[in-house]
Amino acid sequence: MSLFLEAARGQDTARAPIWIMRQAGRYLSEYRALRARYSFWEMCRTPELAAEVTLQPLRRFDLDAAILFQDIMTPLPPMGVEIDFSPGPVLKEPVRSAQQVRALRVPEGGEIAPFVAEAIRLIRAESPVPLIGFGGAPLTLATYLVQGSGSKDYDEFRQFLRYAPETAHALLDKLTDLSVRYLKVQLQAGAQAVQLFDSWAGLHDARVYREFAKPYNTRIFEALAAFGVPRLYIAVGALHLYGEIKDLPCEVVSVDWRVPLSHVRPLLPGKTLQGNLDPAVLLAPEGVLRAEAERVLREGLGGPHIFNLGHGIMRQTDPERLAQLVAVVREFDRRAHTTPEELSHA
Repeated sequence: MSLFLEAARGQDTARAPIWIMRQAGRYLSEYRALRARYSFWEMCRTPELAAEVTLQPLRRFDLDAAILFQDIMTPLPPMGVEIDFSPGPVLKEPVRSAQQVRALRVPEGGEIAPFVAEAIRLIRAESPVPLIGFGGAPLTLATYLVQGSGSKDYDEFRQFLRYAPETAHALLDKLTDLSVRYLKVQLQAGAQAVQLFDSWAGLHDARVYREFAKPYNTRIFEALAAFGVPRLYIAVGALHLYGEIKDLPCEVVSVDWRVPLSHVRPLLPGKTLQGNLDPAVLLAPEGVLRAEAERVLREGLGGPHIFNLGHGIMRQTDPERLAQLVAVVREFDRRAHTTPEELSHA
């Protein structure tokens, strides 16, 4: 078994495995060369291109896992949703009425994104490390559907949950069924782990999360349990939600950079922690990068830890900085260091 899969399954490994969110993407010159020739949707929907982009960082860096190149919006068009990117997702018509929600169809697995399954098969044939599939959590997908485009605070969606809760639940129910089918397609094609991105969960208080997110995330993770693969979850800016997140039936929780892992670990008993270097540190000089990475590694002691950023890598990142980060993580022997708790009592 790979180091990544061992840690994801709860093993306190001697070295923290490392992969990077958005490691397949725009900070790499080889990705930009492809992007100059193809639109973003073309790259997502062409298996050979999606596989190539997924594999690009593995040729440069000694990473412990690959992350599928796709977008969380990929499964939505078969529902009848028209999406464009400029550069973020923009809907031709936001979904805000009960009639619009009723009109959304939930396609069968094979209809959703057959190009994703083919890309996964191509990647598995070449990747030396496990492949992580992924999807958007229902609450986050609904955020885009209702708001219609990117927003600073998604005010339209937040009020929608209050003034139309029944419609919101009907929408989330359909998105949950869609997500289960989409992620099952990925696992059947060969993905060895799945991550559920709940990018905008942190906008909400615990009561709203408990009603509009937790039951649907739970349904997804429970539906995937039979595959026996690690299930990963990330909610950004969500420290106030960990009292709810701790109950999700997933093995790994990814933590953003705003709070030390040693503070989070008691809040998430039994979970592997993933994260949580501030992506901006990759823009800093090498000495700062090393010091900050080692700090995160020390904070991750005391239980299973997968090293990652606290969110996606920034487009202006110099790939050489990522190579340096990978080297620092790979040389850090977790058995030779004292846990943060022991240090605090020294």
